[in-house]
Amino acid sequence: MLQQTTVATVGPYYEKFLNKWPQLKDLAQASLDDVLTAWAGLGYYSRARNLHKCAGVVMAEHRGRFPETEAELLTLPGIGPYTAAAIAAIAFDRPANVVDGNVERVMARLGAFTEPLPEIKSKLKSYAADFVPSNRPGDYAQALMDLGATICTPRKPSCLLCPLEQFCEARRKGIAEELPTKAKKVPRPTRRGAAFWLQRKDGAVLLRRRPPKGLLGGMMEVPSSEWTKDGEVDGDEVLSHAPVKSSWQRQDGLVEHTFTHFHLQLSVYTATMSGKAKAKGEWVALKDLDDQALPTVMKKIIRHARASLDE
Repeated sequence: MLQQTTVATVGPYYEKFLNKWPQLKDLAQASLDDVLTAWAGLGYYSRARNLHKCAGVVMAEHRGRFPETEAELLTLPGIGPYTAAAIAAIAFDRPANVVDGNVERVMARLGAFTEPLPEIKSKLKSYAADFVPSNRPGDYAQALMDLGATICTPRKPSCLLCPLEQFCEARRKGIAEELPTKAKKVPRPTRRGAAFWLQRKDGAVLLRRRPPKGLLGGMMEVPSSEWTKDGEVDGDEVLSHAPVKSSWQRQDGLVEHTFTHFHLQLSVYTATMSGKAKAKGEWVALKDLDDQALPTVMKKIIRHARASLDE
């Protein structure tokens, strides 16, 4: 949960998650939809899918116990080099080179590396490997991460309190606060599309499940068009993506949401169908929407559609 999200946001999710699935076997036996629903709002949903899949693999192939070596840990779904090293060092006290963003900053300053991130990541990791001790590697890994989080901070580092001050090349050169340098950020492109709020007279709303792989994979969604850079937010072409032919009404305003790599603008169309409407997807009662695995952008669409129809 903390790989891409702040501690303040994660706290309540973490407590609810552990209360719902206190042991690994509980998570392995849970449905993916339940896990995605519990994760809704944290973003980066591939983390939830991998966590669920990883629990299943550990139960089925490792008798419910996590392997202890980095090499074995790397075979598990969703576990990359950083996570494997962290588990090996902290959980099993094995010498491992644990390098997160905080450690990268400490190493960049310690060695006065002036090349920008992310180009220098491999060099910083190699440099950090020389310091990994064979004695108490788990404590060392956590201490180094805490050093970066609390003392060797991005702005105004507390160099006078740092136990590594006398060894720090950046401190000696007076450039500690300038490091690590970062490559210039590329502006996020804007993608556009349309969402279609289809409601039956009995109040049920049409939702559908997104493909298992890709952005928001496996999550439920309000049916929408593709999100493209040159897409339109209204017009006849957009209506060709609607789940059924109907008297669609475009609502005022746009739903906007920002992902890591792009900004999204969606127009919202609404329509009502009578009788037993046939459409590909699942009909969900309004009162049950909170029980669905809906990502934040879909919740925004729902709020926008309902507010528009209530006016």
